[in-house]
Amino acid sequence: MNVQAWTFALVGLSFALYIGVAIWSRAGSTKEFYVAGGRVHPVLNGMATAADWMSAASFISMAGLIAFMGRDGSVYLLGWTGGYVLLALLLAPYLRKFGKFTVPDFVGDRYYSQTARFVAVLCAIFVSFTYVAGQMRGVGIVFSRFLEIDIVMGVLIGMGIVFFYAVLGGMRGITYTQVAQYCVLIFAYLVPAIFISLLMTGNVIPQVGFGGTLVDGSGAYLLDKLDGLSTDLGFAAYTSGQKSTMDVFAITAALMVGTAGLPHVIVRFYTVPRMRDARTSAGWALVFIALLYTSAPAVAAFARTNLLTTVMDRPYSEVPGWFKNWEQTGLIEFEDKNGDGRIQYVGPASELENELTIDRDIMVLANPEIANLPGWVIGLVAAGGLAAALSTAAGLLLVISTAVARDLLKKGFMPEISEKRELLTARITAGVAVLIAGYFGIDPPGFVAQVVAFAFGLAAASFFPAIILGIFTRWMNKYGAVSGMITGIVFTACYIVFFKFVRPELNSADYWLLGISPEGIGTIGMLLNFAVAITVSKFTPPPPASIRTLVDRIRTPGD
Repeated sequence: MNVQAWTFALVGLSFALYIGVAIWSRAGSTKEFYVAGGRVHPVLNGMATAADWMSAASFISMAGLIAFMGRDGSVYLLGWTGGYVLLALLLAPYLRKFGKFTVPDFVGDRYYSQTARFVAVLCAIFVSFTYVAGQMRGVGIVFSRFLEIDIVMGVLIGMGIVFFYAVLGGMRGITYTQVAQYCVLIFAYLVPAIFISLLMTGNVIPQVGFGGTLVDGSGAYLLDKLDGLSTDLGFAAYTSGQKSTMDVFAITAALMVGTAGLPHVIVRFYTVPRMRDARTSAGWALVFIALLYTSAPAVAAFARTNLLTTVMDRPYSEVPGWFKNWEQTGLIEFEDKNGDGRIQYVGPASELENELTIDRDIMVLANPEIANLPGWVIGLVAAGGLAAALSTAAGLLLVISTAVARDLLKKGFMPEISEKRELLTARITAGVAVLIAGYFGIDPPGFVAQVVAFAFGLAAASFFPAIILGIFTRWMNKYGAVSGMITGIVFTACYIVFFKFVRPELNSADYWLLGISPEGIGTIGMLLNFAVAITVSKFTPPPPASIRTLVDRIRTPGD
């Protein structure tokens, strides 16, 4: 079987599995639709949480970022991993004990305000749509290369699958589908990593191979070889950093607190029976996440080394077959600027021009082909990439549908709505959200991890301060919370839009505020949120006694 046949077979089998699980676990009530009935086993919830959290950015784009950025790319690894630890230890158990279905539900009840609830709904929708844009782009990339179909048709197929199990099954269907998707994506990520580690370093464990020596007879360490390849081309060593300390700190912090404020991750801790189960499932999720995240730096180093040794400074007529395959997608482009027919960097050392343009989102997907692995491994990676993108997309779409049906209608404009009509509204909203998400997949605003980083920044600037202050202070009131959320998300969104879309020519450290890039500006938005919320609350009436009692109850140990 060729690569395309293997891909069709493995992707088709995985899709059949997801649809079968969705039919078996379809939701029959609003509680099952929103939080899977609150009866999910902690280990299964840990797997579902890992799949929900490890999106296309983790599977497809993170190793690509590290491969291109070197040490600077570690901000994504540190930020997302540290953020999950922050969420698991600091927020999850308390939110689970509060007992509500959604983050806007928590914000609305804790801050005794419909206005606070509606602001949280708008923030949840805005963050979720920004995040889902990256997932649908990942779906389009996988389909356009491995199934060799038009990217629009690929996105439409992905939309159909997500629509089926998100709209039919709700959180119950999504949870058990995500368990299956985690198994697919982690197997798909680790198998090629193990293969390539064996081929390059002789170590079966990629994390060990990352720091090991090459088996090519040179006796050189992998990272030393990669540093040499980079400097020979006129660039900084792979293990050196180019970003400023301030920007590295800001991006890492934004990703950390953004993780802790992401609504589609937080809602997972409402699906377990008890508060202690929320802690247990958070621990299991961290174990499942670590399997991929500790492998990502090795995958990045393997991919960059193989790329530089098989393509750079070679005649274009002699490039391997994988290069031609990816070239057809438009995600790899060669421009012979000096007319010598070789792929290289041209010009003086101070003004090097690259003749090769590579979309960093393809590095993980192309890695097995670059290493000349068997066709079934390449097809497996395609199935894993789709599993990562679709699992997170489904969780985000559920957040959007829940925010509209429960938080906006049931808790706001139509409190008398019946459970049947509420469930129907949630499903219709999910369907509409799928269509909008599909548009983002066809016309994406950036590469996967970049778009996802924006979503984390928006979550950091809006939700995180409101949640932290809501849990750990008795005096934070509705005026402070609403003012802080609006200030944080408006500032962060405006900064990102200005530098990425309005004046992209100014998107450099020379023009950034305090040298902080759009990917890290959520940290400043978060600090503004905290400052405004605390200041406003000091000069406005305190929360009622019932709210102070509620906060004390949330922080009291036990279920």
